[in-house]
Parts: sequence; C-alpha cells; structure tokens
Amino acid sequence: MQYDVIVIGGGGAGLMAALEAAASGAKTALFSKTAPNRSQSVMAQGGINAALGNAGPDSVEDHTADTIKGGAGLSDPECAALLCGKAPEIIALLDRLGTPFNRNEAGQIAQRPFGGASRKRTCYSSDMTGHAIVHTLYDQALLQEHLDIFSEYALQELLTDSGTVCGAALVEIASGALHNVSAPSVILATGGYASIFFHHTTNIPNTTGDGLVAALRAGAALKNMEFVQFHPTTLKSSSLLIS
Repeated sequence: MQYDVIVIGGGGAGLMAALEAAASGAKTALFSKTAPNRSQSVMAQGGINAALGNAGPDSVEDHTADTIKGGAGLSDPECAALLCGKAPEIIALLDRLGTPFNRNEAGQIAQRPFGGASRKRTCYSSDMTGHAIVHTLYDQALLQEHLDIFSEYALQELLTDSGTVCGAALVEIASGALHNVSAPSVILATGGYASIFFHHTTNIPNTTGDGLVAALRAGAALKNMEFVQFHPTTLKSSSLLIS
C-alpha cells in the first residue's frame, strides 16, 4: 500500500492528525490497534484546559505558569507555552466540528475548576469528555474523501531507507497478515505504556508503547520515560476507576 501520509493510532491525536492531513488533499491512511471509537482517549472524563476566560479572567500566561508548576518545574517551558497557547484554538475547532461541550447561561463553552489550575478553565462534556471528542472526530473522519481507516492493525516497526522513515510494517490482528505500507510522512499517535502497571491503571490493556518502541528502533531519541500518565485510583487488584 502507498499513501502520502500514514497516521498510526486512532485516539484523539491520531484522528485529529488524520483529519488535518486528509483535508489538505493528502492521500491518508489511519491505522488503529482497536476501532477508533474504542481507543484509550474515550476513557478521558474530566475535560481539557484552555484559557478561554468564559468563567472569569484568565490568560495563556497563567495557564502556562500553572502547567509548569504542576510539572514541578520539570516541564519544557517552550512546549508548555505552545500547548497552552494553542489550546483555545483547538477547543474552538472541536466546537466547530460538533463536540457537545457543556454550555453556560450565555451559551459559551462552560468551564469548571480542576486540579492544578488556578482558574476555572476546564472545558468538558458532562463526565465523558474523551468519549464526546473521539466520537465527533471519528464521525468527521468517516466523511473524508482522502482518508482510509484500518481498524485492528498493530504496529510492528517503522520502515527506513538510509536513516529516513519511509513507511511502517503492521500486522492485521484478525488474520495475522503482515502489511508493509509506504509513505513519505508517518505520524505516530500510539499513546503511552501505562498497561505495564497491570491492575493498577484504568488504561486499556493494549497501551503497550508500540510506537515508542518502533521509534526507538528506528533511531529516535526518547526522553523523560519515567513520566507515565495514568489514573492510579483503582479498586485493589482491578482496573475499575474510583473517581
């Protein structure tokens, strides 16, 4: 198979990347280990922070400062500033695409307080924000003329030519068949590896760091691998969430 862009990972990041690529006219393929609407992103409940100022004064600078403080000063300041600076724009895009965010009395996207934030800046969709966002993005992805979606394909390795990534090898889980897919652009959105904390994380069991391993083998440098994001408040010896 030959594409202009390959996106590996069907959660929120992968779906958004695939939508942007396909909208630009690039022949795009999205490969997901599960059906995209069953990805890990669906599990996210609380919401997304953005300095919209819909629940009181706020600023990107305050959001950035809170983010760095929440990271005990270890966050990359440039990355934090980029993340926080882009957040209002991304929330606006998700809203235009049809994400059913809760609204305040003025009809604006509602914002509530959340851990680590000095302002009410968390945008949410009841208690199923990730579910709402992923289903919205997936619905939009199904409408894209230039996007093919392949569910239940697992990444094995990135293909390289003279040190440059030029595609990916993926296993079709149902049949075990190996597929080599070529593309000049490969986007990894495969999530983390929190399922190594089996029975102590609410992440789905297949969050096994496939993309990180493939990137490492292809020559990428990984950093801060000790920081693993997962929800640790589960019932003993199970993965059931205690909110």
